[in-house]
Amino acid sequence: MMKNTIYLILLVISAYGFGQNPKLETTAISSETVEDKIYIGFDGLGNNYYLKNNVFIKQDQSQTWEYKNVALGKITSVDYVNPLKIVVFYEDFNTIIMLDNQLNEIQKLNLFEIDNTISASKIGMASQNQFWIYNALTQQVLLFDYLKNISKNIGNPIPENIKYTQSDFNNFYWIDEINNWYAIDIFGKVTLLANIPPFEKIQIIDREKLLFLKDNTLYCLNNQSKTVFEIDIVEKSFQNFYYKDQILAIFTNQQIKNFKIKLP
Repeated sequence: MMKNTIYLILLVISAYGFGQNPKLETTAISSETVEDKIYIGFDGLGNNYYLKNNVFIKQDQSQTWEYKNVALGKITSVDYVNPLKIVVFYEDFNTIIMLDNQLNEIQKLNLFEIDNTISASKIGMASQNQFWIYNALTQQVLLFDYLKNISKNIGNPIPENIKYTQSDFNNFYWIDEINNWYAIDIFGKVTLLANIPPFEKIQIIDREKLLFLKDNTLYCLNNQSKTVFEIDIVEKSFQNFYYKDQILAIFTNQQIKNFKIKLP
């Protein structure tokens, strides 16, 4: 495994050069002003999501919904891969809140009360009524059935420090401290996908593609072709970005700018 990893790192360093990157064109389609809110992203139903003063906000063209729970401290993360079952995670209290599409509380899970061997640091929605959980106590990924309140470990403990995670219904992704990008599926199969370039911000699209920000330039990495594309946008200074369904949102302190883009 170590020999293969070293070989892959050397291959990626040579393959993912930053000398001359082909460019991906974008088309500006809309912009809006955002004040005093942290933009999280959008879903496929036309809803935008924000955080403001530890309040979770959902907004469409005509309505705004809010959820807050001051008793649980600071919101650690929000997962809206399923817009009808939104997951809000409070790491300090080891608690998961599930919300419906109007941000009404459906379920509250205090993991300390359910299983004191679980100390979650990463949470995501998985398939089959389950959550992905990274258990900081065992450094292991597990699947938690939120209807039965039972969990099962999948894969072996992760020996490296984790610097980024993301998940979808069928995969839990992580990037370790030496930029190795892994995926584990719901059956426990772990795949080393690539060793990726240094980044400041990142979004994994699927097993083949990710976007990353480096030195105020946004790139798309295609893992299949081992190519890094530079994304051509006018905005050269921004806080973060979010991509879904060929729409790229770039956001600064005061604006969200949306671009149409087709990823290779």
